[in-house]
Amino acid sequence: MTEHFKIGDELQTFGKDGFDAYVRSFGEVNKGFQAITAEWTDYSKKVFEDSTKAFEKLVGAKSVEQAVEIQSKYVKKAYEAHIAEMTKLGEMYASWVQSAFKPQAR
Repeated sequence: MTEHFKIGDELQTFGKDGFDAYVRSFGEVNKGFQAITAEWTDYSKKVFEDSTKAFEKLVGAKSVEQAVEIQSKYVKKAYEAHIAEMTKLGEMYASWVQSAFKPQAR
């Protein structure tokens, strides 16, 4: 009979450990999701602000050449910012997945 209790205790421990690991993993996933969401929000605000400033400059252009120069500078800056942000977000996603699925110490 004590062997049955021992097996029951082991199953309970196994179930509790699995549940604890799930809860820790869920916490990591949630923190990572919040960080990525905050980063996307900040980036979206920055893109909107930059495009608004570029539009205002474009409206105030005195010549076609000046308008082309304003547009060219904006496109170059926007492209570089986009590449940098996508790189940062890619790193955040990779870190997020690694932390969510790494083995947890008991």
